Amino acid sequence: MSVLILHRNPLEPFPYRDWLADHDQPAVVLAARDKIESFGEQVPTDTLGLAHLEVLDHYDRDVAARATALAARHRPRHVVALHEADLELAAELRARFGLPGPRPADIRPFRDKLLMKQQAVAAGIEVAPHTLATTAGQVRAFAADHGYPVVLKQRAGYNSVGLRIVRSAAELGTHLDELYRDGDRDDLLVERFVPGRMCHVDGFVRAGRTVLAWPSQYQYDLASFGSDPGPRIDVTLDPDDPLTGRLLDLVDRVLAALTRSPGALTDHAFHAEVFHTPDDRLVLCEIACRSGGAKIREVFEVMFGVNLAEAELRTQLGLPVPALDRLTGDARPRPRSMSGQMLMMKRPGLVRTVPSPPTEPWVRRFWCWARPGQVIPPAAGSADFLTAAVAAAPTRTECEARLRRLGDKVAAQIQIGEAS
Repeated sequence: MSVLILHRNPLEPFPYRDWLADHDQPAVVLAARDKIESFGEQVPTDTLGLAHLEVLDHYDRDVAARATALAARHRPRHVVALHEADLELAAELRARFGLPGPRPADIRPFRDKLLMKQQAVAAGIEVAPHTLATTAGQVRAFAADHGYPVVLKQRAGYNSVGLRIVRSAAELGTHLDELYRDGDRDDLLVERFVPGRMCHVDGFVRAGRTVLAWPSQYQYDLASFGSDPGPRIDVTLDPDDPLTGRLLDLVDRVLAALTRSPGALTDHAFHAEVFHTPDDRLVLCEIACRSGGAKIREVFEVMFGVNLAEAELRTQLGLPVPALDRLTGDARPRPRSMSGQMLMMKRPGLVRTVPSPPTEPWVRRFWCWARPGQVIPPAAGSADFLTAAVAAAPTRTECEARLRRLGDKVAAQIQIGEAS
């Protein structure tokens, strides 16, 4: 017996051997070569102490067939996926092999943005006006009714891949020629653009109850990953911020609206994104039943001492999570400090210089995924980073100020020129 792990991520943030050191079931891991290489990691030539590690050259194409074959061979007791794009496959494998854990119907409201919005609206939760745009004509009609900007997004998208903010009829025509060149489709949503700052709430659900959660606020636009060369700051909200309680309460309502009863999605991390509009409304953008990307897991660890991905893995396997046990009780835990992250996106060219690791004591972690002499491509999604850092501070204001100073210093040390 074993546990099968579908892994569409770099390896460094997910030390499975350490996380499962007290587990008696061997770990079988299917990993994606492009995700490992894009973060400057060496593709392993051994198993890294796991029972089986298989790195797929064409993960999207091959993961379903290889996962099915490995499940039949190793007879896992559990199938675990920690990346958005693998959640449905993991659920399908559990159903096929009669394994415990969420089924496709449990996962679907968190993956199908149309269904997600429908269930949220039914629960009285505000979302952006939207429609399923099966034809180019429907997109044009929506834009005529609601005005510009409009947002085009994949119904099951993630990491802002394929997301387009369209600001004029001329621009829309160009996008529609590309998007509908093969005819009608059923995988694209068009939405009214919601102004304001994007907040996110991250946390953990245990036995169907939210036991840990905290809000943050992006100080940048997620969709600008391809055109934003500067530091992108994301910082947690203070306990006494007027938005903190409102965001936590809203996400509890969203989770209740999207969770089947009875259902098997009872123990999981979550990442919710919510617009805070200029007129002080909270509008749900979307929510995922997995831990947040970028360095949100590390930020959460600074605040609470809990790694949400590790907690999700161990909880699904029925293993104790002492760090989580110490925090859970009747009251919602408060963070031990504020935290946040500084991110810089990849931009194309020849890397000439990279930043030195910062020495400030409040910098808890720092990463650089480039080396001098390397030619790098442009960012392909909102998780395609050049550098990242996680900081701590007593307050949100001080944390943001520290991150901005660090971002300016890091940006000044990076030189990327044209590739010859």
